[in-house]
Amino acid sequence: MRRPAAYTPRPARVEAGALGVPLAVEGRPVEAVREEWLVEDRWWTAAPLRRHYYELVLRGGGNAVAYRDAGRGSEAGTLAGGDRAGGDAAARDGRGRWYLQRA
Repeated sequence: MRRPAAYTPRPARVEAGALGVPLAVEGRPVEAVREEWLVEDRWWTAAPLRRHYYELVLRGGGNAVAYRDAGRGSEAGTLAGGDRAGGDAAARDGRGRWYLQRA
């Protein structure tokens, strides 16, 4: 069974603020962050999964779910409580591989 194209992540251009929170997605300004969460899985393998997801409201009322793929555990990231100690510069300033899950 094939996954619908709407659910297949695609690389995205995301501008992020100093703490890594998205400010714009594909040139569209972010009005609000509705929710954010961190997924850590396959930590026991040679290729662990670590993604920081954001559910966003874009200017004009559109919604998007974007995530930054932190790969091999390189992101300390930002959560609702702020920047966690020990994060690398890419995690803190939002650089990295961003993907759009749904737009």
